[in-house]
Amino acid sequence: MADVVYIQKKLYIREKIRIRNMICDCCLNMVRILFESNQVIVEKLVPGEAEVLYNPELTSLDALDLLLQEYGMGIIKSRDEQIVDDIRNAVIDLVHRMNNVNSIVRKSEYLVEKTGMSYQALSKIFSRNQSMTLEKFIILNKIERIKELIDQGEFSLSEIAYMMDYSSVAYLSAQFRKYTGYSVSDYKAGKGGKIPLNRIS
Repeated sequence: MADVVYIQKKLYIREKIRIRNMICDCCLNMVRILFESNQVIVEKLVPGEAEVLYNPELTSLDALDLLLQEYGMGIIKSRDEQIVDDIRNAVIDLVHRMNNVNSIVRKSEYLVEKTGMSYQALSKIFSRNQSMTLEKFIILNKIERIKELIDQGEFSLSEIAYMMDYSSVAYLSAQFRKYTGYSVSDYKAGKGGKIPLNRIS
């Protein structure tokens, strides 16, 4: 719910907005710079959410949304968009931050716990609003995490396969090739590259 406040006799609107794909510290810094350079006062900023004050004579939420879209973000306007963003953030936490084999095995339970909705409902909403299924989104995130683990050079491919819940190196390699178009060996040799997490869609 928006509030109206006056600062130095000028009318400002205070609004809490949800922002999709705002998933890391770099995103937070970019949003703050973007807003402040457009005369928007940032009162609170956390991943996925901002509380701002803006002068409607200088800007609007639609204008800010267009600015954010240039950087792969945007203002969430519907309940479905909010659910999709919650799903995306939960998958990123699960695959990239937790590094927990058991959590990856129980990905459906993890997503249900984080969102309070059934996996079937989440899958349906995700597919309806994105250009891929939820399962494919999870796989693509796992592949990006595999690339990161390969680059770190700390684990063998069999260890990575175990960490990322693959039954074998052969299965990991086959899925890697299917979704990237090149082999793990090609990647190690410098072919291909990483995809920013907010661009997986």
